[in-house]
Amino acid sequence: MDPAGIDHVELCTDQPDQLVAYFRDGMGCTARPVDDPAGGGRVLLTQGDIRLLITPGSADDTAARYVERHGDGVRDIAFGVADAAQAYATALRRGGQPVTAPAVRTLPDGTPGLVAAVAGPGDLVHSLVQRLEPALPAARDGALLTLVDHVAMCVPAGELASTVEFYSRVFGLRTIFEEKIEVGDQAMNSTVVQNQRADITLTLIEPDTSRAPGQIDAFVADHGGPGVQHLAFLTDDITVAVPTLRDRAVTFLTAPESYYPMLAERLPHLENVIAPLRGLNVLLDNDHWGHLLQIFTQSRHPRGTLFYEIIERRQARTFGSGNIRALYAAVEHDRLTAGAPDRT
Repeated sequence: MDPAGIDHVELCTDQPDQLVAYFRDGMGCTARPVDDPAGGGRVLLTQGDIRLLITPGSADDTAARYVERHGDGVRDIAFGVADAAQAYATALRRGGQPVTAPAVRTLPDGTPGLVAAVAGPGDLVHSLVQRLEPALPAARDGALLTLVDHVAMCVPAGELASTVEFYSRVFGLRTIFEEKIEVGDQAMNSTVVQNQRADITLTLIEPDTSRAPGQIDAFVADHGGPGVQHLAFLTDDITVAVPTLRDRAVTFLTAPESYYPMLAERLPHLENVIAPLRGLNVLLDNDHWGHLLQIFTQSRHPRGTLFYEIIERRQARTFGSGNIRALYAAVEHDRLTAGAPDRT
């Protein structure tokens, strides 16, 4: 099986109006109610090739259980497939656990699809979506954000290897990047897996229990198990996107004070690129193919267990160690400043 891209992402929340407003008024998405005979108040948010399904905790029992256990979070990362019945059978044959058998359903954008679902880590599911008609055309004029670049997931200590093996065995994703990151007395291990088409990328992270507890341990505790820590949205020009989003009241994390002087020493040939990024708090790094620019939003969710990333790739295909350390430090500083999350 070679899934073809992220069809949509479902977020469950007990604050649907606030979340829809954040993505519509802040991120610039278009919002439209989902035509649901059972009601439920679901809303589809779109921008470029991004499709986010916002499901209130009151929509059904499944959403209610998810929100009760985890608070706001990503419940479904739906993969596009050419043949949902075949993909479902293949996933089960490879050891995947069934959630729903293939059936024709109306997709969030109103078009028909053959949809099945298998279980992912924790309470995450992966719908397998075979579109029977083309998706409604995406509006690209004025879109700051174009697609879901990657999804970052945290798992408990000792479960990274088995999670990587699960995605390799069940979905055929391959490892493209591995890293152990140490920041002060904390550390984490990460592995990035990707499909053959390079349009599904999952960053899988576990804490290193030989070091002091940090944000990954806190996520697993506060979220109530493994789950999605952040969604990363690709932009064509981060120097345009970030000021625009700030003007719309989207707030971002601050880079560590030492980051830019160290960056100038590490990448002196990019001094003309670094200067404008400093004023925006955008991070810069490189891999073997090019450069990548990144920034994290502050979490708007009660438990602080979900946030978002804006990323621009200038030919870069993977990730950079320097940015990972800086992003980790920024999240850790924000976590400690914010204090303990509200789990109510």
